[in-house]
Amino acid sequence: MDPTSVLAAPNELSDPQGYQRHLLDLLSDDDPAVVQAATPAALRALVAEAGDRVTVRPEPGGWAVYGCLAHIADAELVMSARYRFVLAHDEPPLIGYDQDRWVDRLHGDDGDIEAMLGLFEALRTANVALWRSTTAADRMRVGMHAERGPESYDLAFRMIAGHDRFHIAQARMALRPRDA
Repeated sequence: MDPTSVLAAPNELSDPQGYQRHLLDLLSDDDPAVVQAATPAALRALVAEAGDRVTVRPEPGGWAVYGCLAHIADAELVMSARYRFVLAHDEPPLIGYDQDRWVDRLHGDDGDIEAMLGLFEALRTANVALWRSTTAADRMRVGMHAERGPESYDLAFRMIAGHDRFHIAQARMALRPRDA
């Protein structure tokens, strides 16, 4: 998968449905639980490949490998709550969040990478196990996303698998030489 084409995504705020479609296209017909279960190893490999460049931003304001990792972990934290609200409540509100603000204000460039990976792995393991324990009816339960409208558990779970692919490609791009 060419990282450049993966990153050619609609803006999630100005075109939320286009962004949603893009993430689903990145998943394609793949099993979202299998894709998500593979992400922790992919992130660990990227961190190892990055070495001392793990916090080097590709350009001012861009995310380094660590920024991508922090965002993926933040998204998993948010989705952990969303999944559970949708499964336990009838059409709960699902608030949005500013991903750049979370990465910049909560993580900076000098966080504990191993702790971030550990947090992500624990959340991801719990979320994949939750998914595998649900019924088809559970997966059709809906929350009301503040930016995208009605969103089922199934849709959200599939989108996060595409989201993984998007930000792994972004992290790979951050490691490319600047003149490439």
